[in-house]
Amino acid sequence: MSRQHRRQFFKNSAFGIMGAAAAPVLGVRLNEWPAADEGPAISPRIREYRPLGKTGFKVSDISAGFVNNEAVLNALLDAGVNYIDSAESYNNETLIGNVLKNLDRSKYFVTTKLEFKKDLSQKGFYDRARKCLERLQMDYVDCLMIHSCETVEAVGTPGFHAAMEQLKKEGRLRHVGLSNHGSNHALVSKDSMQDICLAAIKDGRFDVLLLAYNFAQEDNGARVLEACHAHDVGATLMKVNPYGNYHRLKEYLGKAEKEGKKVHPSYREMYEKFKAKTEKASDFFNRYQLKGAAEIRAAAIRFCLNNPNVSTVCRSFRNFEDVDTLVALSGTRLRLPDLRAIRAFKQDLSPFYCHHGCNQCESSCPQQVPVNTVLRYFHYYAAEERQKYAMKCYAQLKGTSAAVCADCEGHCEQVCPHGVSTRSMLALAHNKLSLFA
Repeated sequence: MSRQHRRQFFKNSAFGIMGAAAAPVLGVRLNEWPAADEGPAISPRIREYRPLGKTGFKVSDISAGFVNNEAVLNALLDAGVNYIDSAESYNNETLIGNVLKNLDRSKYFVTTKLEFKKDLSQKGFYDRARKCLERLQMDYVDCLMIHSCETVEAVGTPGFHAAMEQLKKEGRLRHVGLSNHGSNHALVSKDSMQDICLAAIKDGRFDVLLLAYNFAQEDNGARVLEACHAHDVGATLMKVNPYGNYHRLKEYLGKAEKEGKKVHPSYREMYEKFKAKTEKASDFFNRYQLKGAAEIRAAAIRFCLNNPNVSTVCRSFRNFEDVDTLVALSGTRLRLPDLRAIRAFKQDLSPFYCHHGCNQCESSCPQQVPVNTVLRYFHYYAAEERQKYAMKCYAQLKGTSAAVCADCEGHCEQVCPHGVSTRSMLALAHNKLSLFA
């Protein structure tokens, strides 16, 4: 099916018809969104492009964070998306190269990322960067990032920066960046996401940052975004929907109860908390007609787009429906009353979101479980629906897995500053992320 026919199909389908008359999503109806400049479009298009710091590039406010389907990526580019994020560990660089090799390369900003492995030499980073270029089938990449930088010290790694300079001199690289959501374990580093990102900005050699930011932990990223603006560093966002696993938890626990299945005591404890909190939040859902995960996701993305210091929101796209629903959010905002409501909303559901890059509970764990990392993988699984990737990450996890959490006393939960039902969520995460749990 061609892109034009596909879009016409969606227009005529029940999905398209329902979209035009959908219920309000935090005060904004789908049919109240401004039309594109060129007149009515068959399917949503990007309406806003924002400066990406000192790069001189203007990027779509909604961008391709993870795409593993060529047809879906083609649809995104057709809709006006021009920022594409990848990494050597995503296993989609070849796919991106296949899509872009016949297009005008200058119109797209492509970022990929290098993990910090044992070989931190200039040659080690350089050779791996060249392999990224080979997979991407490109002469140059717009930005190479340190992938998930864990410490302030790692920001200045000599081998990495020497390799980046070499690539720039050869015309194979234009900009340098860094992605971060805190350390993978408190025993590795006490440095927070804010510490690491601010250190990168102060360093002066980074042009773009990728950080976790959302309405549930806005204070954790607000200072970084302000610093990005002050120093002309591009700010790209990930993990923008803090409650993406909310409905997955509700579905799983509700189904278990309905079918009368034996539920582990830790799940039962979480379920009771869950029911109490969701009942308290029912007024919020009714008032703003939030009927499902899609409405919460839309509100979460609009919250991020409200911040003028944000360059783009990176989102995973699984299918054509994601393309149409997420691209349609381009150029939209939350109104002031809606901002107040969504901040109140986070108070009621805080027990079901482990703040990315927090790590404050981990030192209390006698088994040294990397709590924040495990629940980040569960976020990939439940919120982003990248099940295979999440399970792969969990299988490769170093240290103690969350298998020990179900029967633990909940040391992490007792000291969590945000009141998260950590022990129960860890037990559920292990159940879902393990092949043989």
